[in-house]
Amino acid sequence: MVGAPITREAIRSAPKALLHDHLDGGLRVETVLELADAIGWTPRLPTTDHADLQAWFTAGAASADLLKYLATFEHTLAVMQSAENIRRVAREATEDLAADGVVYAEIRFAPELHGLPLEEVVDAVAAGVRDGETEAKRRIEVNLILCAMRTEQRSLEVARLVDSIRSREPKVVAFDLAGAETGWPPSLHADALAFARERHLNITIHASEPPDLELISDALAHGAHRIGHGVRLDRDTSLDGDGRLVLGPLARYVLDRGIHLEMAPTCNTQIGAVASVADHPLVPFLRAGFNVGVNTDNRLMSDVSPTGEMWALHNECGIDWTEIGRLVENAIASSFAPVETRHRLLDEVVRPAYTSLAEA
Repeated sequence: MVGAPITREAIRSAPKALLHDHLDGGLRVETVLELADAIGWTPRLPTTDHADLQAWFTAGAASADLLKYLATFEHTLAVMQSAENIRRVAREATEDLAADGVVYAEIRFAPELHGLPLEEVVDAVAAGVRDGETEAKRRIEVNLILCAMRTEQRSLEVARLVDSIRSREPKVVAFDLAGAETGWPPSLHADALAFARERHLNITIHASEPPDLELISDALAHGAHRIGHGVRLDRDTSLDGDGRLVLGPLARYVLDRGIHLEMAPTCNTQIGAVASVADHPLVPFLRAGFNVGVNTDNRLMSDVSPTGEMWALHNECGIDWTEIGRLVENAIASSFAPVETRHRLLDEVVRPAYTSLAEA
């Protein structure tokens, strides 16, 4: 048995999971254009040509300058300043992920960036993803992660919101710190993270920029259950003479405790953390037993999809159906969904599908 042929379409049809996808980084280009026209933002866009606008967003992502990358969000956030528009964007994101074969996703967003009361933003996103779940042609389940911007001072407010709203809105499952990282370590938000730990909130923290290992270590010290990206953990690894991975203390800690790394190969390459997808540590980490998953981060800016990321890893690193299945299992098992949901998706959807593909 050699397994079913691995094609892009076969990957698209297979069940996938996504834990790191930003709502304001995943708009459809046509939606940006349409909503910009409706609110009078069109004169501020760099272009109104669909293909050129996509290229402009992707050029910002591929600049290897995170601040320039983050500046592209001016235009997506501009069209997401009303509950109606936010709900539409959340619905379309859910539909797009379902069409790409995603069966479980966690979409994250920063309520403070949308010019409305925080709870109103969360309610609009939750309504939108429910719309998408209902209208999608393939079954998908979506939960939400609320981000606090680490360059601002509302992190405790956002953490309290996660705690207070989760009882009435079960789609809210976790707290995150997002935005520019260098110079903004998690320790600056110690009060919010202490509150999150005390209230038993799920915590994931972005850690993908210099100063490399320090940010990852700081995130773990403040209670992160998962690490957003974590690509620079490869600075704590080396290869011995036989090509085996040698681990430093932080890498060993992450491996031994099964801490999930929400890696996004294309994005991590575009911001300059690694030279290419082929050089990305995700596959070597997977083969060494690390708990890693594949993510898109910002589908619009990076011009990527979950299928495209898996396809790139197959082409550049040779992953097979068994390894693709393991990446999906890692993500679902490490998700912030209730354990019953995780078991159902793994036992009824993911494992049967990848066993069949691997044994065909």
